[in-house]
Amino acid sequence: METILFQGDSITDAGRNRADTGSLGNGYVEMIARMLPEFRVLNRGVSGDLTTDMRARFEKDAISLAPDYISILIGINDTWRSFSEWRDTSTSAYRAIYTEVLEETVQKTDAKLILMEPFVLPIPQDRKEWRADLDPKIQVVRELASKYQALYVPLDGMLNAAGIAQGYAEIAPDGVHPTKRGHELIAEAWYSSFTSFTKK
Repeated sequence: METILFQGDSITDAGRNRADTGSLGNGYVEMIARMLPEFRVLNRGVSGDLTTDMRARFEKDAISLAPDYISILIGINDTWRSFSEWRDTSTSAYRAIYTEVLEETVQKTDAKLILMEPFVLPIPQDRKEWRADLDPKIQVVRELASKYQALYVPLDGMLNAAGIAQGYAEIAPDGVHPTKRGHELIAEAWYSSFTSFTKK
C-alpha cells in the first residue's frame, strides 16, 4: 500500500490529535483519505507553522516516514506574521527554505511531490493588503513545481472564485481557515489533480 504524506500548517493540521500518529484531523486530509481508501494517508501538518518551522522538523515528520507522495501546503503564515509581528518573511527567504525542503526530498527519497498553492480570501478587509506579500510566494511555488516536476494544485483562484459565488464567509470566514465547505473544495481540487496525475 502506497503512502501519501501531507505537510503544512493549521489548514492541513485541522485539529488532528498529534499524540495519535494516525490522526488525520477534520479537514481536507481526512476527506481525501476517504476518497482514496487504497492509500495509507498520514497527516503531519502543524498549526501555526511557517516554512522555517516545517523545515526544522522535515526529517522527522517527512523524510523518515519514507512516503511515496509528499503533499505540501505552506506559506500563509509567512505572510500573516509579516503583518501581525512585522517579522521578516521575505519571498527570497521563502524560496530558499522551500527549495531546501524539496532538495532534501529529492536526494533522500523517491517520493513524488505535490505542491499546493497557498491562498487568502479578502475577508476581513485587511486581508486585501496581504496580497502584495502572498502573490510573489504563490509564484515561487509555481516555479518550484515546474522545476521539480511536481504535481501542482492551484487553490487561490479557485477558492476566491467560490467565495465570489457562495460568499467568502462560507469558504473561510477569516480569509485563511476553511469552513467544512472550504475543506471540501480543497479536497476535491487535490483529488482531481492527483487522479489525473496518477493515471498518466
